Amino acid sequence: MQRVIVTDHARKRLYDLRQDRISVNDIEAAAHEIPGHIPTATRFRGFVARSGRVFDLVIKDIATGRLVITIIGK
Repeated sequence: MQRVIVTDHARKRLYDLRQDRISVNDIEAAAHEIPGHIPTATRFRGFVARSGRVFDLVIKDIATGRLVITIIGK
C-alpha cells in the first residue's frame, strides 16, 4: 500500500466551511482507492466522506508516495 502525504495546504482547507466534516482519514482512504500511477497533478471527483460530505481530491504521485495537494468540498 502506497504512503499518502497530505500537504499543509490541504490540512488547512479542512477548516474551511466548504470542507467541513471531511477528515484526514477520509482523504487517505480516498487516495488509496485510486488505482495506477499519477505522474501529473490530477483532480479526482466524487469521493464521499463518512459524514456524507462529497469532495474532490487533487493528487500527484511522487517518489515518496501519493501527494494530496488539495481538497475541494461540495
